[in-house]
Amino acid sequence: MPTKAVTDASFATDVLGSDKPVLVDFWADWCGPCKMIAPALEEISEELADRVSIAKVDIMENTDIASQFGVQSIPLMILFKDGKPVAQKLGAAPKSQLKGWLESVL
Repeated sequence: MPTKAVTDASFATDVLGSDKPVLVDFWADWCGPCKMIAPALEEISEELADRVSIAKVDIMENTDIASQFGVQSIPLMILFKDGKPVAQKLGAAPKSQLKGWLESVL
């Protein structure tokens, strides 16, 4: 399942109300490291589709959610389980590291 764009308006339903864990990638179009990890997140989204959903929040267009979770540096990935943030990872990393971290916290 491909990554899903989430907005301030859809965050509560798409992330907090999800019946499975959701990894939220906070990113911006001007962020080079964000663009670097985007293809890896798409692949991980397909590979772990039965265990986790991956959502993307553009912090420039969705400032309410970004400020609610104190996003100051990007890329920032926060894993939500049962509507609560349970783990986070800041910065870009190779796909193998991103996937390994995600599997370890699922």
